[in-house]
Amino acid sequence: MTHRSPLAGLIAAERRAERRRLRHAAWCAALVAAASVVLLGLSGWFLTAAARAGGAGIVAAQGFNYMLPSAGIRLLAIVRTGARYGERLAGHAAAFGALARLRPALFRALTAMAPEAALALGRGEATARLIGDIDAVELRFVRLSGPWGVMAALLSGGALTLLGGWPAAATVACAIGTLLLGHLLARRLEAPGRAVQRATGALREEVAMLAGAAAELRCFGLEAWAVERIADAGDRLAVAQRRQASVMAGFEWLHAAGVALAAASALMLAAPRGAAVAALAALAAAMTVDAIAPVLRTMTERGRLAEAEARLDAVFDAERSGQSSVPASLGDASLVIDAGRCAMGARIALVGPSGSGKSTLVEGLLGLRPLMPGRVALRGQDAATLPGEVLRATFAWAPQDAALIAGTVRDNLCLADATADDDRLWQALADAGLDAVVRTLPQGLDEWLGDDGARLSGGERRRLSLARAYLARTPWLLLDEPIEGLDGDLAAQVAGRLDVRLKRTGQGLIVVSHRSVLTALCDRQWQAGVAARRSVA
Repeated sequence: MTHRSPLAGLIAAERRAERRRLRHAAWCAALVAAASVVLLGLSGWFLTAAARAGGAGIVAAQGFNYMLPSAGIRLLAIVRTGARYGERLAGHAAAFGALARLRPALFRALTAMAPEAALALGRGEATARLIGDIDAVELRFVRLSGPWGVMAALLSGGALTLLGGWPAAATVACAIGTLLLGHLLARRLEAPGRAVQRATGALREEVAMLAGAAAELRCFGLEAWAVERIADAGDRLAVAQRRQASVMAGFEWLHAAGVALAAASALMLAAPRGAAVAALAALAAAMTVDAIAPVLRTMTERGRLAEAEARLDAVFDAERSGQSSVPASLGDASLVIDAGRCAMGARIALVGPSGSGKSTLVEGLLGLRPLMPGRVALRGQDAATLPGEVLRATFAWAPQDAALIAGTVRDNLCLADATADDDRLWQALADAGLDAVVRTLPQGLDEWLGDDGARLSGGERRRLSLARAYLARTPWLLLDEPIEGLDGDLAAQVAGRLDVRLKRTGQGLIVVSHRSVLTALCDRQWQAGVAARRSVA
């Protein structure tokens, strides 16, 4: 039994969920193909027969029935147009419905990846997975109706060309031969298609990385260097696209040659049956082979789709490797740090010289990096073995580099608690010493802050991140340099309000800080670089 990848399982589930729309798209595709073949064949017969009747004299011209064939042609044109609209509407609705569920699933997988895999994935690369790779998967749904159109075209084309005798066999042979040659040619296109998908992701990553450092690049006069790097990535993408286009040109030639061969062979083989029947057979044969174009286009995208699915599967596989079982009972929230027990409400200063690993240890407590086994026990269990969900439900984090989303003050605060009302939001802002600043904003809590909180100063961004940590309903606060960059009076104010808050809530505190006004709140010290803990004298 073959192993099915996580993405294949998700796609299969989405196909089942969208089967009604996909079935509708398949029937419409079949109707489009059949109507197109019959329309072109009937048009060829009608024009040729009408011309011959007109050339035979006035009596023959007046006896020819122009009305019934022309009405049939109009009806077929209407049916084809309506069915094509229905196919695209149903096919894209199925694709968009599936993508609307696949993207959140991928985002959940990205957030649940093992730390070492998540840290190796840049912002641009993650965006490429969420946008470019998922968009490639859309082809699976939009083009699922293609084979139904091919079958309908073969049946209707075979039936029409059968009026001319041998053209029926020639038409079917041309269509099948074109498909087989297309399948062989698709193997040559797989490598260039994969290269295009990889190069697209690399370009997105390069742009995102350099755009994030735009201010520093401008400061050091490195704009030209950055542009050159982006241009190099763009050139690599262009080279891959040219290679892909050169092979895709073969598909265009194959399709055109198949249509021409089918039409010419049907015309010659049906010639003994008369000009009108020969015209019918030739045009019906041409349209039959032309109807396989959607399947050929799917073949041209095979390499790009395979690479996109491989890149997405890598994310889902990393998610599974980062998952572990959550213990059924977690007890209280006491910690054992380097063999020393810290009860709920303890205040611990994480100390050590620069580079000793304080921030790394903080991120380890949150499951963002691997944590050294035996260093910390949480609720009687080694924290290194606990899943990230348990750790992040225990510690509310205010990172050293305050990361904000492009949104309002409220949007950023509610990341910690989506149910928090205005009273709780204002209380958290007051405890972080930021309430007065927010009250001066025209929209208050609903003031737009821009990308990464660009409208706030560095200290204000840090305090907003602190207020967000205060809103999380966790037994411990984990604060990494929360008052760095604040002047003495403001730092003392924030520290004092933190002291009051801890007494009010009973939360424990682990803090990294070089400011004595903050470490003075702590009754214990924890050395980051060595396995030792001592009480503050």
